[in-house]
Amino acid sequence: MSKRIPHNPGRVDWSGENPGIYLKQDPAQDHYDTLALFFRVVFSPYGRGTAAIVLGAPDEALSWPHAPNFIMTDNQRMMRWIVDGWVTKMPTFIGKAGLGAMSWLDCDSVEKRPGDLKTRYSETLRGSGVTLEMVWKDMGPPIPVEVTKKNSATKEHEMYSVFLEAKSAEVKINGTALPGQVAGRQFFGRPMSTAFLAFSETWVTPQEDI
Repeated sequence: MSKRIPHNPGRVDWSGENPGIYLKQDPAQDHYDTLALFFRVVFSPYGRGTAAIVLGAPDEALSWPHAPNFIMTDNQRMMRWIVDGWVTKMPTFIGKAGLGAMSWLDCDSVEKRPGDLKTRYSETLRGSGVTLEMVWKDMGPPIPVEVTKKNSATKEHEMYSVFLEAKSAEVKINGTALPGQVAGRQFFGRPMSTAFLAFSETWVTPQEDI
């Protein structure tokens, strides 16, 4: 077993919060009907910023307002870098037509309502005539996650985070909920909900790749 050291010699690429909500109309089906990721980035080469990606029609090459496929952000340069380097490589988002077609909307304000982190947590973004609300409910205990390059979503970075899975969740656009419900999945060898909070999430390029 390799010896753990008190500091990682790799390069921190970005760090912050990255909770998500993936919903299915039928828990037994293979595909998701709604995909949503929230980002509160506190460190990156392109500064700080907040964003949310919503694909309410993941497999359709359509953009808002023709389909609920869009990103809202107050730092487009940062998010184009994160979308290209991370989101497009995540297994859940790979090859999704809606990701390439989504509209890029400006975000004017973000409202966080954390509650007690056990019963309810929400993030509300407003801008470009759109109000987006992401809500997580009935959270489990915090789970420390440490992922190697080989096992990470991008296969290029190490990832460290604290996850809390939610038993239920919803994504609303201008008050209307997108389709689907929380399902189960395998998450690094253990069962986990498809709705989760991810705090203190940090992506690192290993030293040998710098």
